[in-house]
Amino acid sequence: MESLENLEIGSRLRRRRKEKGLSIATLAERSGVSTGLISQIERDMVSPTVVSIFRIAQALDTNISYFFSAPEEPSYTLLHEGERRHILLAGGARDYELLTSSRPERALDMVRVTLRGGASFDRECVCHAGEECGYVLSGILTVLLDGQELELFPGDSIYYPSTSPHVYLNTHQEDCISIWSMTPKFF
Repeated sequence: MESLENLEIGSRLRRRRKEKGLSIATLAERSGVSTGLISQIERDMVSPTVVSIFRIAQALDTNISYFFSAPEEPSYTLLHEGERRHILLAGGARDYELLTSSRPERALDMVRVTLRGGASFDRECVCHAGEECGYVLSGILTVLLDGQELELFPGDSIYYPSTSPHVYLNTHQEDCISIWSMTPKFF
């Protein structure tokens, strides 16, 4: 049987055994693994076989994975050009490029929105919980907000609570590109 290599097995075994209030002798009796082997595992002198660690895990009311560190995931997600998802609507006239990952724990969306020039867009406003903030990179963006029609030019930004009826569109011939941040997650 192939042995398992992990320097944390011993300390995790000792900690779990003590949490359960078991002596090495009692654990040995419950698991069918010798006291000598358990002692050596706890002191990281040997690496247990899969069968030994399975028996010990069962006797400690846990599973094998308890003894191993989960691979640490970075706290960040890096998305390179070409790796991001695109949501195309209105026959491709609206391109929502998701700048945030699909990690379920994220709290906001960042989106690069390209609205093609000359395309007609629905002027129906929406409202939902959360907040939005947009920044225009190029073109002219029209934002319908609370019954007002606002034009934003490159370098302009806008913030509003998403509970206000709103929609953004491009009423000009040139493409409009903007960056948006939204909470909670929308996409």
